[in-house]
Amino acid sequence: MSAFSTRLSAVSEGVRIALDAVRANKVRAGLTILGIAVGVFVVVAISAAVHGINKSVEKDFASTGPTTFFVTRYPISFEACDGSDETCKWLRNPPLRSNEVEMLRRLSSVEAVGERLDWGAKVKYRDRELSQASVEGYSAEWTTIGAPDVYPGRAFTSAEARTGARVVVITTLMVERVFGELDPIGKTLLVNNVPFEVIGVYKDNSSFLSGGERPKAVMPVQALIRYVGARASNIGLAVKPRSNVSRDQVIDDVTAGLRGMRGTRPAEESSFAIITQDKLFETYNSIFGMFFLVMIALSGVGLIVGGVGVIAIMMISVTERTREIGVRKALGATRATILWQFLVEAATLTGIGGAIGLFVGWLGALLIRNFTPIDASIPPMAVVAALGASCVTGVLFGMLPASRASKLDPVEALRHE
Repeated sequence: MSAFSTRLSAVSEGVRIALDAVRANKVRAGLTILGIAVGVFVVVAISAAVHGINKSVEKDFASTGPTTFFVTRYPISFEACDGSDETCKWLRNPPLRSNEVEMLRRLSSVEAVGERLDWGAKVKYRDRELSQASVEGYSAEWTTIGAPDVYPGRAFTSAEARTGARVVVITTLMVERVFGELDPIGKTLLVNNVPFEVIGVYKDNSSFLSGGERPKAVMPVQALIRYVGARASNIGLAVKPRSNVSRDQVIDDVTAGLRGMRGTRPAEESSFAIITQDKLFETYNSIFGMFFLVMIALSGVGLIVGGVGVIAIMMISVTERTREIGVRKALGATRATILWQFLVEAATLTGIGGAIGLFVGWLGALLIRNFTPIDASIPPMAVVAALGASCVTGVLFGMLPASRASKLDPVEALRHE
């Protein structure tokens, strides 16, 4: 018999003995498997969620173009801010004004500057009402920068955006919630009791960052301010550079233009924030990276608990099978053979726990995908890591009892009762 066949036979025998031990000691083995399963479940579920969030974030940024950046009144990170003017200088930043927006649109390096304003309002059609729907105001550049697929109907025109016409484009989810089976095009939708004509419908490219798919209405930003009561001081800008100009050059042009209009001295900080997609990714990674590490640490606790259970159950197994070990050694089994057998048993126990945890984690990913805005999916490496971690846990924690079994004196083991 070849060495490979011998090793394969040893593995299959170890697996069989481990399964027999599970059947003979259901509670003891079950607790061990449970600890491993919980740890693997946490790894798989969190990996699926993070993988889905990453895809959602990538989709969110891809919809605006890789070079598009944002100009806002406030930065996205407020480190060392205790509420005072000294540590929170950004609180004194003035809002972005219409003359500043027009100046940016005249820059030769800029292709488009889109205004955006988020708000909430009550929407109603006949007897159907949403008490707090998301309402967003955009300038006419909405279709240039965001590129929504408006069908049926159309997006609002430049003239409608400039004059603040009472027109609105709604998401398919709002159609379902407010209009039901009716065709919404041409209907009058009350937004905070102000009539708006529905001119288009679009499928919201919902993502984790945008809060997922929800009933939403989009109207000209001037209409949102004039009729719905939104505050113009909250307007933010999306700036899309021309294709033949680098993003950094456009950022320099925008920064110089705004600082010049505001009379900012060279030694003074800018009274506005430039947020690039790199910065957004950095902020996102710092938040979810820490979250992921915490979850991995918690899963590690589960694996350790399972590992302690492996030591306990394998020590008991060694004690119960001392005479069997003595017989095998008397018949010529080496220390390496005994060691290998018990390690295979330990790895089998934790492997069962890993498989169960992987299955439950897959169910968890399905629940996350169906009931949250996160498009959770299990990356292949997470499967490999989960099963690998469970088997490695079995080997590491099974080493002590396996080593003890391999070192038993055959004569003393045969005398064991």
